[in-house]
Amino acid sequence: MKQLIFIIFIINVTFLNAMSKKVDANITDDWEYNSTQVMEDGVLSSPVGASMGSKSMTMSRAVAPKAFSPKLGLSVGGAKDTNNFKANIDNGYLPKLDSITYEGQFYNHYFDTGLGGKECKALFCPSYSSAKRLNSFSNEEEYFLSVGLNSGIDAKDFKRKKLNLVVVLDISGSMSASFDSYYYDKSGNRVENKEKTEKKKMTIANESIVAMLSHLKDDDRVGIALFDHRAYTAKPLRLVGSTNKKAIRDHILALKEQGGTNWSAGYQEGLKLFDTVDFSKDYENRIVFLTDAMPNSGELRKDKLFGMAKKASKKGIHTTFIGIGVDFNNDLVEYVSKTKGANYFSVHSSSEFKKRLDKEFDYMVTPLVYDLELKLDSSKYKIDAVYGSPDAKIATGEIMKVNTLFPSATENSQTKGGVVLLKLKKIGKGSDDIKLKVSYTDVNGKSFSNKQSVELNHKKGEYYDNSGIQKAILVSDFVTIMKNWLIDARAGCNDNVKWIMQDYITIMKRCMIFPPKRPIFPTIKTWERKSCKLKVSDGYKKLFQTFKKAYVSQMQKLNDNSLQKELDIINTLLKQKTEPFNKKNSDDWQFVQQ
Repeated sequence: MKQLIFIIFIINVTFLNAMSKKVDANITDDWEYNSTQVMEDGVLSSPVGASMGSKSMTMSRAVAPKAFSPKLGLSVGGAKDTNNFKANIDNGYLPKLDSITYEGQFYNHYFDTGLGGKECKALFCPSYSSAKRLNSFSNEEEYFLSVGLNSGIDAKDFKRKKLNLVVVLDISGSMSASFDSYYYDKSGNRVENKEKTEKKKMTIANESIVAMLSHLKDDDRVGIALFDHRAYTAKPLRLVGSTNKKAIRDHILALKEQGGTNWSAGYQEGLKLFDTVDFSKDYENRIVFLTDAMPNSGELRKDKLFGMAKKASKKGIHTTFIGIGVDFNNDLVEYVSKTKGANYFSVHSSSEFKKRLDKEFDYMVTPLVYDLELKLDSSKYKIDAVYGSPDAKIATGEIMKVNTLFPSATENSQTKGGVVLLKLKKIGKGSDDIKLKVSYTDVNGKSFSNKQSVELNHKKGEYYDNSGIQKAILVSDFVTIMKNWLIDARAGCNDNVKWIMQDYITIMKRCMIFPPKRPIFPTIKTWERKSCKLKVSDGYKKLFQTFKKAYVSQMQKLNDNSLQKELDIINTLLKQKTEPFNKKNSDDWQFVQQ
């Protein structure tokens, strides 16, 4: 009897071992890239390094986003943070103009969307709030309308589609630079990086990819393409469940920078990986493009990076751009973020990015609403400016457009980044009643519309329908002042822009102008690329001091500690040393263009 039991035990162990080997045989390390086989102008490149970074990062089953309240909200595509703006200031550089955007700053906060306890049962339920105030800088009476971005989707029921995810990673020489220094300057001239920090851009990018891939499920597919001055397939687009996750993680963490840069080739290589799969309604197709982003305006052509991204979106392949480093060129990526289904993030810390992904990965890759258009019908008001949409520059007169809405977390009945703010201009007399019509499509192309009427409060003095619109106005004021400061500061840093002195009162009025309406605005992208030392002129220091008083007053009224983020930046700028103006040696950013 004992002998029979022993024989059965041996058979079971043998069977289990055989099954284990059979399963292991289906789990493959399909990594194809080997840098020792890559030739650069006939010279063998350096071998892959052995640094493994944080070994705690593993590719495992995704962690579900934390549901703060029963319903999800919505937020616009485009910028999902302003990390690059803050990182430049923290490291002593003047940020680039589009490193701070209205939608990116809004996404740092939660807003009362003005739904007022009403139930939303549709994919998208817009709600409207109004406000009026006297602008202390311009001494003008201003009218505002906020669009609350609500959804009827239950957070507990939300489930993203399966993913066909292709990561396209920049491994060019610029990724060898420290995160906190500029690798390129002026018109793309290489500057040797003499500063040393704990991590290079390449290291942060590698660790960020591993953190992102840890949220994929077995029925998702993942592929990886790399590029320097050429492009390479590193991993074919295949099921995660059939992938040796640990081996792929190790390959990613071991990647080293080399060669020149060809963004278009990298994106094209990423697109090729989709040729191996059939498009299905069950799958979201997305390219995640990681770079320190210093492409020139030639990449806007149809056959180049940005043109290809726009064309890919029409085929159902959407793009997320992730910028690495303080010299990340936001203005060109801002162009791409206007493409349907696109968004972008700035990574300043792989550990912070990992924490963010734990809550937001599923939201980041799941567009829900497309082609949102708002038409305003009023004999008394028209839309004068739009704060919080990447397409605000095309919003004129009676129309506001937003390419994409993504799901967003809610907390205590407030939505993260859940508003778009409209500034209204009084154009005539008549009723304060405003008719609003919203139209949009879902991911399947089905069209919807919604009509509502809003009556602006005609009482004298300042008023806000709720804390959401009050907070949105305050945050938008901060962004407007920062952007106008950057326009003037970067012009003062540029030797080719001629300026004349103006007094402090003129500066105060100019600082509240909607930036796209500044005459100099269309030319900025042609001369703002070089690095500039962080400086604050006497004029703007006085301006920041004045704004700080108004900001703190509103912050106390709102009783909202999240607004400390902006206040910290104001305080940092106020601590900067000012330098006396020298007509012979420098420009000054207290000027306006001749």
